[in-house]
Amino acid sequence: MGRDDETVEPTATLRHMTPRTPDELSRIAYLGPRGTFCQMALIAWAGDRSLEQAPQASVPAVLGALRAGEADAAMVPIENSVEGGVSATLDALASGDPLVIIGEVLVPITFVLCARGGMPLSSVRAVGTHSHAWAQVRGWMAEHLPEAAYVPTLSTAGAAEGLGGDAVYDAAVCAPVAAANVGLTVLAHDIGDMKTAVTRFALVTRPGILPEPTGADKTTVVLYQKTDRAGGLLDLLEQFAVRGVNLTRLESRPTGEAMGSYCFSIDFEGHLRDARVGETLMGLKRVCADVRYLGSYPRADGVVTDAREGTRDLDFADANAWLEGLRA
Repeated sequence: MGRDDETVEPTATLRHMTPRTPDELSRIAYLGPRGTFCQMALIAWAGDRSLEQAPQASVPAVLGALRAGEADAAMVPIENSVEGGVSATLDALASGDPLVIIGEVLVPITFVLCARGGMPLSSVRAVGTHSHAWAQVRGWMAEHLPEAAYVPTLSTAGAAEGLGGDAVYDAAVCAPVAAANVGLTVLAHDIGDMKTAVTRFALVTRPGILPEPTGADKTTVVLYQKTDRAGGLLDLLEQFAVRGVNLTRLESRPTGEAMGSYCFSIDFEGHLRDARVGETLMGLKRVCADVRYLGSYPRADGVVTDAREGTRDLDFADANAWLEGLRA
């Protein structure tokens, strides 16, 4: 299991060598503090590896530490089964120095409502938690604490740690482990509106690591249109469709340049080394103003991609050989 951050000795902030494989990663930044779902994802990914865990206060700070060389990799939330993409992560990956995703972890989400000892449920007037967590407990709150105000925090574990004499909220929504870490009293268990909620976390590194294809892979890109016109998005999607590439996530995000200026964050099945994926990326490069490649990596759910006839690597190789024969 990855070592807890409280047991780690301070280390130099800059690395002299860039890791070239996942096994060479030694210091991982994550959205802290201790007890977040993000740390749970990191521990799950680490398994029996001995890693230094470096908690950061926000997603931009996590990825900033990675870009600055203060960490070898970063674990960040990227998608939730209830709320969709995590905008802070999607926007931070779409801009700044290039980064790539090399792995993902799925974490089932279970929330508790906790408070300092002696605080009854009936006395709770304000609740602190992360915005994505609040969205997943709105129904429970409306039924049991309809008058309680919502106070946003940087993380669920941060909400638990923030409970104290000067806190502006009376209770926190967080993971059970976060409540236990701080010694809080649990007022209500399993308060999520969707009992099957899952959050997907991405392990991100600086460019240089490309996991080998497994047959159950995913690739992430951000696409920028040349012009905003009717049919523009269709031109992008056709590059996937004609090559039999299935999308698993598609979201638009504002570029910040002007009102109505958007880019598209996309996950799709397949690996950079797959012929159909390579052909798709070349097609996108031709029709897009810019293509930001954010990595190919094994799917956490292990679902094998079933490429349809005509889109397998052998089909592309045969077609290429046929064309070269004509040219000869």
